[in-house]
Amino acid sequence: MKRLLPVFVVSIGCVVSGCSSNDPPFLSPFVDAGSDASLGEGQPDAGPSADGGLPIPFSPPGDPGPGAIYVTASGEANAITGYPFPPPDPSLDTYMVDGWQFSIDEYIVNIDKITLWSNPNLSPTNQSMHGAQVAHLDGPFVVDLKKGGPLNGQGGAGEQAAPIGVILNQNDNGNAPFDRASTYGFGFSTVQATYDTSNVNLTPDESADFALMVEKGYSVFYSGTATWMGDKAPGGCTQTDDGGYDFTKVPQSFAFKLGFATPTNYVNCQNMALQGTPNPGEDYPRGIQVSPSQSAIAQVTVHMDHPFWESFAEDSPVHWDQIAAQYVGVDAGPSGIPEARIEDMVGVPFYAFTDRAGAPLPWRNCSAAYGYTPPGNGQMAFSTLSVPVNPQGICTGQPNADYTKDNCPAIRDYYDFIRYTQATQGHLNSQGLCYIDRQYPSPPGGS
Repeated sequence: MKRLLPVFVVSIGCVVSGCSSNDPPFLSPFVDAGSDASLGEGQPDAGPSADGGLPIPFSPPGDPGPGAIYVTASGEANAITGYPFPPPDPSLDTYMVDGWQFSIDEYIVNIDKITLWSNPNLSPTNQSMHGAQVAHLDGPFVVDLKKGGPLNGQGGAGEQAAPIGVILNQNDNGNAPFDRASTYGFGFSTVQATYDTSNVNLTPDESADFALMVEKGYSVFYSGTATWMGDKAPGGCTQTDDGGYDFTKVPQSFAFKLGFATPTNYVNCQNMALQGTPNPGEDYPRGIQVSPSQSAIAQVTVHMDHPFWESFAEDSPVHWDQIAAQYVGVDAGPSGIPEARIEDMVGVPFYAFTDRAGAPLPWRNCSAAYGYTPPGNGQMAFSTLSVPVNPQGICTGQPNADYTKDNCPAIRDYYDFIRYTQATQGHLNSQGLCYIDRQYPSPPGGS
């Protein structure tokens, strides 16, 4: 199949004089404009190629140097190492507190609509508000974050990053140079997989999983294995029903292919690498600022642990028991181990977890460093904080023209729960939180 050279794509829907400060992000159509202001973009393509069923070949851009922005992508160190158990350092490492070792083979993310705005601090109390769009870099780009990359990541400690593009100037503002004294709001999106995508690092052995992503509309995809290692925990494991639940009936090893059809905009992100005073209630200043001596790194960071949190609270402990219990009594098939899928979580009651046979599932703790007694006694239950819960609710339709959500006022089951918390995983430069604008049916709100 013929491959075309990269071209520049520019937005015409939000010019500097016509984009109000509180317009919903990313409403603009995109058309070819034939400029060289940004690099690292691929030409749209109609479908899979003959060379392994992968999307468009991609040439990574080099460092653009002073006054420009170097856009990279990382899943941090855990995307490379997974979550070993027992963890090397329980005080520092992310790990499954219920004793599961999480080994990752693929962590594929589709990234698009990287955008810069003026005035990221337009509203100190409303992170979704910012000034006019001044620059952008369009993909989409598909990248397997398991593979790391040639660049050092922004979070340190073994983190790696892959370059995906550069933004040389304000390409939505007459190609004006960036003002080195100003900060610019930064955002990006995760989007549905398509073959009209620049392939950063997928290889032919991943073509079947990528085809599954396209078929199912996934924007993020995990593939790997989970194995229970709690018997190797120093001090052993405890459970909140004093041993009344028989965990030996839970499969001890899993394959997983966890796909998330959860396109999300990450808007006006905070930046731990930026000097300055954060807005009230925020951890870091918002935005990005170019440098007179080197490129400014804008690392799209996609944290791997968010789907497995026990709560919608940031940095909650992570668990696998609630997933493993849904395969009690399931025929493992020729492989000898079950294969976990997100779709199997439909109808599972997260507010009072049971196993597949209907037995109440207790909390299990295999780490003295868990830090506190599991929330509640006895039956495992995850918290949505202030987000409404309605097991009989309706959650259908698509976002309407005002970017509110149709017919999805509450979280119904663990399928909704795991998708809602997974959609918070996008950050800037390792730990910079963004305003969350979900683009799939979900309860409204930017948390």
